[in-house]
Amino acid sequence: MYLAPLNYDRYFKKVFKDTSIAQRFLEDFFDIKIESIELLTQRHRITDDAVAVEFDFRCKIKGHHIIIDMQQWFKPDIVNRFYVYHAINTALQLEEMPNKNIFINEEVTRETKDYTKLQPVITLIWMVDDTLNFTDDFVAYNMSPEIVTDFIRNDKLWLEKDIQKIIAERELAIAQLNNDTKNLNFLQKNRLIWAFQKNIVKNEKFTKYKPWFELAEKTRNKLNTKTDFLQFEQDKIFAKIIRKICKDVLTEKDVEYIENRDKFWDGVRRYEEGIRNEANRERDIEFAKKMKQKGKPVDEIIEYTSLTKEEIDNL
Repeated sequence: MYLAPLNYDRYFKKVFKDTSIAQRFLEDFFDIKIESIELLTQRHRITDDAVAVEFDFRCKIKGHHIIIDMQQWFKPDIVNRFYVYHAINTALQLEEMPNKNIFINEEVTRETKDYTKLQPVITLIWMVDDTLNFTDDFVAYNMSPEIVTDFIRNDKLWLEKDIQKIIAERELAIAQLNNDTKNLNFLQKNRLIWAFQKNIVKNEKFTKYKPWFELAEKTRNKLNTKTDFLQFEQDKIFAKIIRKICKDVLTEKDVEYIENRDKFWDGVRRYEEGIRNEANRERDIEFAKKMKQKGKPVDEIIEYTSLTKEEIDNL
């Protein structure tokens, strides 16, 4: 192994705490130019009885609070959990939000938070294996008026032969979408983005962000060598990443951490494989029962399932 796995939390955090690296990644992914980047505290305790919430990476750029979090394997609560992280990153701004005085009458004023200073949050979830059944490089969600999704899903409307009626409905949707009264478009500036490493490295298109995911994918190979990364050494930012996770700077604890993590992920994969096998077996049993009820011969059932003759006879 020449480079440690960038997808492992320890090395992801080690790399991204360097603001020059984090800034370049964000510039490449969002195709923007960042003048300044401010690292924000990663670990927080939300309530007295809650476990601490720890973000992999959190920063502030161009009037936005940004989260980047690495997800190594499939978890069924991925949507709910990152919606919570997204909301927490909004709420944490209360810590530094200035106060304002509200005039009640000549003798009374009330102090409250100035919520106009609240900044939008972008949560980027770097998905290593799971693709959420998408083939795209990434998908993004924000809070848009319901009339927009209603417009898209209105099957009756799209069968309408009068194109002017469709245009009229679209104009209504756009009117709501563009309504910025009292900063309504703040809702649309908040985004949750799922980026799929598995898709990015195989999709045949060039993007500024693709090399980041290709580098990470190559480091997943336990037998990776220096020659695997020659193309990246020509770029000073990628060269810096290589120096940070190169075997020459790894300690004994690093090696032990990688070995333990590898064993852990192997166990996870075996567990998931066991679940899939059990699900397939249950499916075969139900299929075999229906075949038997229809009088199909045992040999034919064996051909279409993974069950043995004895198992089929015992159904």
